[in-house]
Amino acid sequence: MSPSLLIIDDDTSHLASLVKIFTKMNLDVTGIPRGQEALELCKNKNFTIILSDLMLPDIDGLDLLVELKELQTQAEIVIMTAYGTIERAVEAMRRGAYDFITKPFRRAEIERVIQRALERVSLIQENQELKQALAQARTAASLQMGVVGHAPTFRKVLELALQAAPSQATILLQGESGTGKEVFAKMIHERSSRAQGPFIAVNCGALPEGIIEAELFGVEKGAFTGAHSQREGRFSRAHGGTLFLDEIGEMPLHLQVKLLRVLQSGEYETVGGNKTLRSDCRVIAATNIDLADAVKENDFREDLYYRLKVIALTLPPLRERYDDVPLLCEHFLKKFSQRHQKELKSISPAAMTLLKEYQWPGNVRELENTIERAIVLGQETSIQPSDLPSEIYKGLANLESSDFKKGGKSFDPALFAVPLGTPLQEVERKLIMKTLAFTNGDKRQTAQLLGIATRTIYRKLATFEED
Repeated sequence: MSPSLLIIDDDTSHLASLVKIFTKMNLDVTGIPRGQEALELCKNKNFTIILSDLMLPDIDGLDLLVELKELQTQAEIVIMTAYGTIERAVEAMRRGAYDFITKPFRRAEIERVIQRALERVSLIQENQELKQALAQARTAASLQMGVVGHAPTFRKVLELALQAAPSQATILLQGESGTGKEVFAKMIHERSSRAQGPFIAVNCGALPEGIIEAELFGVEKGAFTGAHSQREGRFSRAHGGTLFLDEIGEMPLHLQVKLLRVLQSGEYETVGGNKTLRSDCRVIAATNIDLADAVKENDFREDLYYRLKVIALTLPPLRERYDDVPLLCEHFLKKFSQRHQKELKSISPAAMTLLKEYQWPGNVRELENTIERAIVLGQETSIQPSDLPSEIYKGLANLESSDFKKGGKSFDPALFAVPLGTPLQEVERKLIMKTLAFTNGDKRQTAQLLGIATRTIYRKLATFEED
């Protein structure tokens, strides 16, 4: 499709001449003699370039420029002005015009100005397309590695991680348990120059104090009772790749000194050995405690803390990124349906409401386990509220926050009950009315929660009124 050009000029002979010139340049040209007509046209059609006279009989040229910029956000606007009004043309550029040209002008001059404007539009579009393609590629790669989310707080951390990944800098991942620190660490490794090397993970909090040193640095045969053979350490195994030290805040103080030495020089000795070894590995550490506070309490070395946090990233808890819950659910639904060979294709609206409202103290890990449990135990083709753990209902029932109240009534789906023997029609009426109270009368949301069509809600309410 040819680039489009709108020309606004009340001099009809001049307008006709310009239309003829630019039509020969294979542009889709529209000529209009009045500013108000141009505004009406711009409400329904987008233009690549707008060439407008600054002096029009029906509207001030500067006012027209402002309104055109609002209607045509992607277009570049060129102003035509008489010699004596150059100051107004400069003011027009301050208000967003791309360029101006003074009358009278030669054909070659106006062609050059419009050509430059077209090139600028093309460059901007190419830049936007490249950014979009890069964002899509990053998102696809992140999804492939299990890094899922589009909440602003999450995307900000993800962008920083992707920027830091190609470097050799040590990275400290901070955040509550279950926020996905190891998943982030693996993603950083996969996007680094060490991707072909090993990714070795060790949980510093899960190993006894007497064993962690041997696990990290290796042990010589006979170094201590039970050391019947030589054993390679994690630093040696991670050579050429990445070593992920999870729960770094649990590392004993006397080992922190040895870790600092490796980070600074790459050198270490095995337990029971006297030979200096070297490891070329990148260290990514993670913690769910505040290391700055641990430093103040003398539970963590200050020099090691600053050596680890060359780049510090804090992963937000799931309760601060509720908009990501449906996206994460979709990801886990696909993952575990394939793993367990179950054909669950969706999550019911009512179940999704519960999942979105729950506080998720265990963060993404808890949500992942919840979806897997629902897939394994579910009997229908979609996850229902009854497939979710009881703590999700209890968590909502115990909350007194206004975030979980609508219309002055607490939403407590776990306590909806009717006496045995209540007619089914009355049960239906009570359920619909209780859900309407929760949604503050929003019939569309009520229908979504109950898994029925909105028109069904209207029909049922009409029936209730007749009764």
